[in-house]
Amino acid sequence: MHILLVEDSPTDADLIRQNFLRLGKEQWRLTHVERLSNAIAQCQENSFDVVLLDLGLPDSDGLETVAEFRASVPIMPVVVLTMMDDEELALQVMAHGAQDYLVKDQITTQLLVRSLRYAIEREQIFQQLKNSERKILSAWEQEQELNLLKSSFISMASHEFRTPMTTIRTSVELLQKFDRELTEQKRDDYFERIKAAISQIIHLLDEILLLGSGEAGGLRYQPEPLDLEKFCADLTENLRFSHSQHCTITAEYEGDCSNAVMDAALLWHILTNLLSNAIKYSPSGGNIRFSLLCQSGTATFQVQDHGLGIPLKDQSHLFETFYRCSNVGKIQGTGLGLAIVKKCVDLHQGDIQVNSELEKGTMFTVTLPIEPSNSK
Repeated sequence: MHILLVEDSPTDADLIRQNFLRLGKEQWRLTHVERLSNAIAQCQENSFDVVLLDLGLPDSDGLETVAEFRASVPIMPVVVLTMMDDEELALQVMAHGAQDYLVKDQITTQLLVRSLRYAIEREQIFQQLKNSERKILSAWEQEQELNLLKSSFISMASHEFRTPMTTIRTSVELLQKFDRELTEQKRDDYFERIKAAISQIIHLLDEILLLGSGEAGGLRYQPEPLDLEKFCADLTENLRFSHSQHCTITAEYEGDCSNAVMDAALLWHILTNLLSNAIKYSPSGGNIRFSLLCQSGTATFQVQDHGLGIPLKDQSHLFETFYRCSNVGKIQGTGLGLAIVKKCVDLHQGDIQVNSELEKGTMFTVTLPIEPSNSK
């Protein structure tokens, strides 16, 4: 047992040392200091099993001695030494964090050993209780967060699924009721609406499943050789085709991007979400700038629009699940896209930054290593 004795009286220190000598030196090791400041310094530099702490010291006196010591050394069994046999003082000492209390002129070897061992056991039990409390609080916080996510999901799902489901139901009812009266063109229009609504539902489900996979650790980073310029050109062309009447996308490429090693599926989610958002929140006929720069082992992707912009108060919450900016109005969205983007960027050990100004537009910058590090 390694004991720190904090006692400024040489006579009292010798009496306590004599009690320990009766136990045999193989059972204990004693370090003696005379000031509280020295005791705190010793505890920060060495490991002790228990502290014998005198209340009256040159640099501290009374209950403040215990309070100051416990504030500086919160995890340490403390047995207080005092000249006064005062039950009220004993209770106050315990309330300030000591585990036990000894009156100097009543100390015997047996009492001293028992008090030290009890103090160590009480401190261990106290720390176990604190750890249990922290675990319970952590579990409670996780449960509260989960309940909030469930509530957000239900709210999002009921809103976002309602529109395409209503479109499907209305189109089917019209086809059933007026099938013989509809022209071929009108019938095709209804079928196209149904297909578009089904695609919207599938996209929502894909986002939810992808995010759920990420939360459960199922989203995997699987790098492969990739020609980034060709990959981005193909992706951009697909988006141009599907949004040709809404926005134009201008693509720029710089540097040698042909020998990258990245996860194509994750990169597709990153860029598709960023470009789709840029289109969604831009005015009709707006221009989206998409650029790729490869240099010094890094690929930098930038997506810039001239649309709504993001309020400053929302920018710190952008990558939170189900979070939507306060100025989006009735523009549809799940609040999942940027959360997915962030997870995919993190799996690449990359970085994403946003620069936005209201009514002037937004620019997202994603920086990814062209090749995975050895730690992957």
